[in-house]
Amino acid sequence: MCYSAQILADYRKYVRQYGATVSLKDYVDLFWRRLTDASIKIPKAMEAAFSAPLGDDEVLIKTHIDAFHRQEAARLEQELFKQRKRLADAERTLQVKATKAATESKRIAGDKVEWALGKLGDLRRAELVDEDSRIFPAHYAPVLVWENGRRVVKPMRYQCRLPGKPPFHDARFPGTYNARRDNLGGYWRDLFGHSHGVVVLDAFFENVSRHRVEGRELAGGEQPENVVLEFRPQPPRPMLVACLWARWTARGQPDLLSFAAITDEPPPEIAAAGHDRCIIPIRPENLDAWLQPNRSDLAAQQAILDDREQPYYEHRLAA
Repeated sequence: MCYSAQILADYRKYVRQYGATVSLKDYVDLFWRRLTDASIKIPKAMEAAFSAPLGDDEVLIKTHIDAFHRQEAARLEQELFKQRKRLADAERTLQVKATKAATESKRIAGDKVEWALGKLGDLRRAELVDEDSRIFPAHYAPVLVWENGRRVVKPMRYQCRLPGKPPFHDARFPGTYNARRDNLGGYWRDLFGHSHGVVVLDAFFENVSRHRVEGRELAGGEQPENVVLEFRPQPPRPMLVACLWARWTARGQPDLLSFAAITDEPPPEIAAAGHDRCIIPIRPENLDAWLQPNRSDLAAQQAILDDREQPYYEHRLAA
């Protein structure tokens, strides 16, 4: 499962590098809805694309981003005040008598103060770092699709909700951010051959067991320990990762654009690192054929997935 990835977040790079247009209407709607919907998670690098807006739509998006930042700063500052008070109360109690409750309260408050300060720092920081382009399930990312005869960039949630499914389906089936290739004719049959997209990744991250990374069996009494590995193609290059996407609609609710990355059996170096799945980077020359699938010729789409790029994936422990 590709549980996290470092994406190409700036829609303008999709426009320049892949000859796409952008659906600014979808961006306007997404950033506006985030003001009242805490479930919407957008990477900082996606926001940065609108730091110097051009045109009315981009100005409106920047307005929504600025409003969200003010809203978030106020929330974090309130949390910081609350936790600093809790910390001070615990320290006063400990000066009189050392208790387990006060000691634990001091530890928790100190951790939360540090967390809030970190979040405020990230919110106010202008310079981008790699983490600003990283997505997790339920985060949003730009996705390249085909619409009205050309490539178009749309912001979509990284967890696909099929049309007709109820919202609680997301929590019941949290793994729907990936679409197993061996299930394209099953659960994903309504999208495969119909709604194809591409997300551009520089790297992806996987949860694996430490003993598998180290190529050994668990020692007697040893419990499995999870570690996160970062995989990057060598030589480094952007990957056009095959996806399926959907537009979910329901009466009285906003439309949801969402996607899932297709995964397949891993190459030897990923299997040797202890993971059993891998994304599928398609070849650039197959991009338009993938984005414009022929429903009556699914074999041609499978052939594109077979004719994938096959880089060597170097891995390291994620920071």
